[in-house]
Amino acid sequence: MAPGPSLQTLLPGPLHRLALRCAHAARLAWWRVRRPDLHGCNVIAVNRAGEVLLVQHSYQAPGRWMLPGGGIARGESAEAAAVREMREETACRIARAREIEVEIVPLSGARNHVHLVACTTDDPPMADGREVVRAAFFRRDALPEEIVGAARRRIERWRAAELHNNGS
Repeated sequence: MAPGPSLQTLLPGPLHRLALRCAHAARLAWWRVRRPDLHGCNVIAVNRAGEVLLVQHSYQAPGRWMLPGGGIARGESAEAAAVREMREETACRIARAREIEVEIVPLSGARNHVHLVACTTDDPPMADGREVVRAAFFRRDALPEEIVGAARRRIERWRAAELHNNGS
C-alpha cells in the first residue's frame, strides 16, 4: 500500500512556511519551560570545487545563511541524520559523512548538543521551498556577509582541522 499524502504536500507552500514559524516559536517556548537535552546536527557539505553548502530557512533567522541540518531522532546516528536532513532540505545525496565534533550550546533554556558532520556531495542543491527557501554553495574564502555567527565559527574550526590533518 502506497503512503498517503503528507501534511507537507497537503498545505500550500506559504501556509506551510507560516506553520513552521509558529511551530518553531512554540517549540522554543516549550524548551524554556522544560529545559531538555537536545541533539541535532549541522552539516558541512562540500562539492568538488571545495565550496560549502549553506541554506536559508523559512522559519528562523530570515535572510541569514546557515549550515543545513536538523534534529537527530532517538537511536539515529549523527551521520544518518545528516543524510536524511540533506535529502529533505536540499535534495542532495552525501558521501563520506563523518562526525567531527559535538558542541553543547544553550538554546532557549535547552542544552543543545550540535553534532557537526562533514561530507561531500556531487549534487546541485534544490531548496524544498518550504523549510528551506534558498540553498547555494559558497567558496570557503567568500562566505556571505549574512551568515549566522555559529555557522561561520563551525566552518572556521572545520577548515583549521582540515588544514591540520592534511599538514600532518
